[in-house]
Parts: sequence; C-alpha cells; structure tokens
Amino acid sequence: MDTVSAILNWLFWIFIILSILSPIFQQKNLELQRLDLIRKFEQKRKSRVILLIHRQETMSLLGIPISRYISIEDSEAILRAIRLTPPEMPIDIILHTPGGLVLATEQIAQALVRHKGKVTVFIPHYAMSGGTMLALASDEIVMDENAVLGPVDPQIGNYPAASIIKVVEEKNKDKIDDETLILADISKKAMAQVKEFVKKLLLSNGRSESDAERISTMLTEGRWTHDYPITFEEAKEIGLNVSSEMPREIYELMDLYPQNPSMRPSVQYVPLPYKAPERSAPQKPQK
Repeated sequence: MDTVSAILNWLFWIFIILSILSPIFQQKNLELQRLDLIRKFEQKRKSRVILLIHRQETMSLLGIPISRYISIEDSEAILRAIRLTPPEMPIDIILHTPGGLVLATEQIAQALVRHKGKVTVFIPHYAMSGGTMLALASDEIVMDENAVLGPVDPQIGNYPAASIIKVVEEKNKDKIDDETLILADISKKAMAQVKEFVKKLLLSNGRSESDAERISTMLTEGRWTHDYPITFEEAKEIGLNVSSEMPREIYELMDLYPQNPSMRPSVQYVPLPYKAPERSAPQKPQK
C-alpha cells in the first residue's frame, strides 16, 4: 500500500510540474515559429521585418480585458530596430493596431520617413488612428481588400478635438465654462499640429503640395468619427498609394499571434481551405 501511495504521490507531482512547464514550452515554441517565419520573409524580400501587433490582453487575476496601443516602449523598440538596419535596406512593417500615443507615433513616423530604403506597410486587418499615420509615412501601403484604415484627427480626453471646437463656435461664450474654452484652445492647436505633421509626411514621400494639403485636411479635420473605417477602395479614392497584393506569409504570421482564448470562442469554423464547388455544364434545352 505504501508503494502505491508513493507512486501516486510521484505521479501527482509530475503532473503538477508538467502543468507548470507546459505553457512555458508552448510559448517558447510559438516564439521560435514566429522568428523562423519572420527570418524566411526577410530573406525572401531582402528586408528588415518589424511587427507592431496589438491584441487585447487579459489580466491573469481579474480577467479584465485591457487594450494595447502604440506606446513609448513601442517607439523605443522600433527606433532601435531601424538603427540596426542598413540605410539602403528596405523595411517591411506589419501593422495591426488601434492607434496610440501621438508622441510615440510621430517618433516612429519620422524615423520611417528618414530611412533611405523603401518602407512598405502591410495591413492584414486594421491600422486605425496612429496606425494610419504610420502607414502614411511609408512608400507603399499593402492592405487586405477587407482591411481598413482610420482618420487621424486628434482626440482631447474623451472627445474629438473638432467637436470641442464646434461647441465653442456655435454656443454663446458667456454660457461656456472656462474648462471647455481651455479644451477648445488645446483642440485648435492639436488639429493644426497633426495636420501639419501629416502634410509633412506626405510631402516627404513625394506628394505634391496640393495633394498633401487635400489628404491631410481630409484625414484630420474631423469629417468622420474617429473609428470610421476607411476601406481599401476609399483609400484609393483619397489618393493613397495602396496595393492589395498581400503575401501569404503575412497571414501566417498573424496566425502565430492569436488572441488570448476565452472560455467560449465567439467564432468557430473548420480551419481548412476549401475548393470552389464545380459547376455542372449547362443543359441544352429540350426540343
């Protein structure tokens, strides 16, 4: 009996150790797969590949979903990667982000514009707000046909800067509190600064003065809500240099950055490519 208890106790501790180590091994294996695919893509395109992928994360204890966004840490890492890249080598950036801090975004965008080699931005799903600003800093934007960009109009607190300015313009100033007037002043400065920055990005990439003025105004003036999806077709109409020739490796890389699984998946399907159904030959009409 003692022998059986010892074996069970031994098996129990092996199970506990494996349960602890298994996620670590799985994560390491996933990281190796990512690095291997990134390196193969770099060798294929003779470029430096940089990924900026923001998924919603889940806190380990409370289970509260928190959104990630472009941060100062991101800008530091990307600037470091650009410094490690020869000036003439192309840079390929894979973007999947809701946007983020203006300061961090502008630092990255300036570094991309200064890079002498070609800069290509790949957007498999979405690049909103600051992500769109980074796309504007590139020489070419490659979008999935169902991917979207977004406006880059500044937000002051919880409100669009354009809406704060509109309130002050339409309402009697005697009935507006000082805080709102201060926010309106900040909003005017923010809109002017962002528009000027976007215009400089476009001019740096060879746009004419008129084109740069038109596109920068359209994207920053607040004509849309901040989460308005600019589709592939609209991006072309606006005049952005977009292409839909997305390499399959981009989708494979995105598969290696899965969303943290919840208890019940909200989307399910058979993960296999299907062949198009064969159409039967048209029947001749009977006489």
